[in-house]
Amino acid sequence: MSHLAVPKGVDDPSRLAEIAHKQTEAADLLRRPEDEQRKSGYFHTLREILQQPATWLVTGSHLASISDELLPMVDGAATLVLTGSGSSEYAGDCVRLPLQKRLKIPAQTIGGGMLLTHGATAIAPSRPGLMVSLARSGDSPESVEAIAIVLETEPDVRHLVITCNAQGRLASTYRDDPRVKVVVLAEPTNDRSLVMTSSFTNMVLAASFLGSLRAPGQYFALVQGLAQTADDLLTTHFDTLAAVARQDFRRAVFLASGPRLGAARESALKMVEMTAGKVSAMSETYLGLRHGLMSAVHSDTLTVCFLSSHPLVQAYECDLIRELNQKQLGMAKVIFGEGIPPDLAQDGDVTIDCRGLAALGDDSMPVLDVILGQVLGLFRSMKEGLQPDSPSSNGVINRVVQEFKLHRAAESGSGCPCRQTESG
Repeated sequence: MSHLAVPKGVDDPSRLAEIAHKQTEAADLLRRPEDEQRKSGYFHTLREILQQPATWLVTGSHLASISDELLPMVDGAATLVLTGSGSSEYAGDCVRLPLQKRLKIPAQTIGGGMLLTHGATAIAPSRPGLMVSLARSGDSPESVEAIAIVLETEPDVRHLVITCNAQGRLASTYRDDPRVKVVVLAEPTNDRSLVMTSSFTNMVLAASFLGSLRAPGQYFALVQGLAQTADDLLTTHFDTLAAVARQDFRRAVFLASGPRLGAARESALKMVEMTAGKVSAMSETYLGLRHGLMSAVHSDTLTVCFLSSHPLVQAYECDLIRELNQKQLGMAKVIFGEGIPPDLAQDGDVTIDCRGLAALGDDSMPVLDVILGQVLGLFRSMKEGLQPDSPSSNGVINRVVQEFKLHRAAESGSGCPCRQTESG
């Protein structure tokens, strides 16, 4: 099992002070006594959002150092499966297309629940296959069971686990199993908040390395560029996003194309989770919005647009944004990209024009996109009178999905068509 040591300086007070010096909203939250921050319920979430650039550098360095260990997992694979549940599934969405392009093999994202209900029939039949299981804690009921099902039925599928919790059920179960390679990320990425933030982006970056195993230096240089851009984003636009989050919207729509749709899905989930459903949110592609969902863009809707740097993709995206403007749909927009055409923004809209995005490329952008969703969710949660660290005060959802019964297909043809198993 590859285990990443706790990095130094991830929660560097001087770095937090630098962000606070440049962004008054951050300053207001961070200068309060720690016990007040904990009582207000944002202590963990705020730090886990702000620590991301630093943790990315540690994750990038670690993954680059184990390229030789991971090469046998990928070499000769005929199909790739990325699996996880909730945010972890969306992390797979963020890297599926880039990995398919770089590895030149079919790639799928399959929810852990699909493997529980449909087993290996959900996986493309080409063998040998590689299944990458993503999980923050690894303690959700389906985490271990999904791998167990495929191990039992598909001996020609290799297994790689990427998790943030060395003590979790997923890591401990397969730590010494020669059929499974386990990579544990640094402990600070194992978010203490209910919602996934730094765990999400670090798992995305870790999984993306599978497409760069023979060029670890280039991969780490890209991670460095992403970390610097994320740091600039937080130290420049944190206040802007806080102000947007306090506007009087009751719905949010996140639009994206290609691999960035995974970030849009995750951003919509962050808005719902952190507001305990008081703000409804959905994600869609720009072209897909016309097929019915545009009718949900009302006068109380915030539309967040992740704008591509690819000329062809951006042309379609800009056309859709102009159509929203022409039809006067939505309350306000946030447009994130580089070289944003000035006619896209109307009165009340916010543009976050970030230099260098085109050079980083759309395939790398999900980890930056989702930071917008995280900050919007954080401040909207507080506006709703909730605690971002644990917004579900009635316990409807928890940091780790509560135990539920696991079932397996019956081994005989008589009686009940399924048998129960222990979820622990």
